Amino acid sequence: MVDDSLPPPGTEGDPGGFNFRQTIVQMVQRSASDLLLKAGRPPTIRVHGQLQMLPMPPLRPEDLKALVESLMTPRQFKDFLEEKEADFGIGVPGIGRFRTNVYQQRGTVALAFRRVPYEVPSIRDLLLPPVLEEVAGRPRGLVLITGVTGSGKSTALAAMIDHINRTRRVNIITIEDPIEFLHRDQLAGISQREIGSDTLSFSKALRHVLRQDPDVILIGEIRDMETMDTALKAADTGHLVLTTIHTTDATQTISRVLSFYPPHQHAEIRMLLSTALAAVVSLRLVPRADGTGRVPAVEVLINSAAVADSVRDIQKALDIPGLIAQGGVTYGMQSFDQSLMRWYQDGVITYEEAVFHATHPSEFALRVSGVSAASDRTFTDMPGGDSR
Repeated sequence: MVDDSLPPPGTEGDPGGFNFRQTIVQMVQRSASDLLLKAGRPPTIRVHGQLQMLPMPPLRPEDLKALVESLMTPRQFKDFLEEKEADFGIGVPGIGRFRTNVYQQRGTVALAFRRVPYEVPSIRDLLLPPVLEEVAGRPRGLVLITGVTGSGKSTALAAMIDHINRTRRVNIITIEDPIEFLHRDQLAGISQREIGSDTLSFSKALRHVLRQDPDVILIGEIRDMETMDTALKAADTGHLVLTTIHTTDATQTISRVLSFYPPHQHAEIRMLLSTALAAVVSLRLVPRADGTGRVPAVEVLINSAAVADSVRDIQKALDIPGLIAQGGVTYGMQSFDQSLMRWYQDGVITYEEAVFHATHPSEFALRVSGVSAASDRTFTDMPGGDSR
C-alpha cells in the first residue's frame, strides 16, 4: 500500500507522457466509481455504471509499466511479475484512496482502480434498510453481504462496521485484501490487517484471529472452504462475523455455502448454518430516473426460527421467497421486488429499470397494474416505514 504521505505517484517522467494524477483528478471530478487503464485505449471511467472514455490519447505500454513500478513496492512488483496480477490500495494526497488491481492482458500491463471515500458512509447515507443497524448490533452470528461485482458490497460492509465502531464497546479485527476503507477507533477498538503486508493469507490470519480477543470479525471475502469453515465456527462460538460472497440473492447464497463442502457433510453444515447464520443481505444498484446516480435494491433474509428450520431440514426444499414474505413485518425481511416497488412508487427509479432488475419481472408488472396472482406472495406483508 502506498502511504498517503508519499509524493503523488505517476506524476514524474516524460512531460508528454501519461499524467496519472490528472487522470485521477478527472475521475473524481466526474464522480466516477472506477478507472480502467490498458494499452491502446484512452483512460476509461465508469460513471453510474456506464463506461466513458476520457478525452486523452490512447495509453502506451511503456506508460503503464512505468506507472505500475511507481505505485508498487519492490516486493509487490516482484510478486506481480511472478503472479501476473496483484491487489493493493493506494492513497493520492489531496485526491483520495483507491483499491487497485494490476494484471496483464495480451502481454501488456493493465490496471483497474476503484474509488474508496475517505469518510465511511453510514447505513442511512447509503439508503440501505434500517434493519441493517439492528443486524450490526447483534452480539454473534454470520452476516453475508452478497451481490455481483460493483453492487456495493464493500461499501455496505464498511457502513455496518462503522455503525458498530460508533455504537458498541467491542474489539473489531478485519482481514482484507486489500484494505479499502480506513476505520479509526471510536467506541470500539479496530485492527485492520491487509493480506500481503500484515498477514500472508486469509487462512493464516483466520487460524490465529480467535486468539486476538475479537468480538467482531470482518473477512473481506469468502473464497474457499477453509475460510467458510472458520467463519461459520467463529460465528457459532459467540462472535459476530461479517463477510462478502459473490452470489446474486439469498437462495443462491445458501446453496453456495453448501457447495464449498462435499455432499456427505451437507447435513452437518446445514445444522451449523441454521444456528450460526444471522442474516443474508443481497444488493443490486439501480439507476435513478433523474440520471444522478444509483440506488440500492436490497433483499434481506433474517435467520428467524422458520428460516433456521428450513435450512436445517435436509428433506425440505429451501423456499427463501416464501420465508421472506412471512418475515416481512416481524423481522424486517424484504425481497428485491418489494425494494424495487418502493423505489418505483416513490418515483426514484423508472418502471423499465424496476422490471429489468426484478427477480420476477412478470409478477412485478402485474402488481404495478393492480393485478396479483393467487400464488404470488412476493408482495405479501411488505414491512412499513422507509425501509427499502
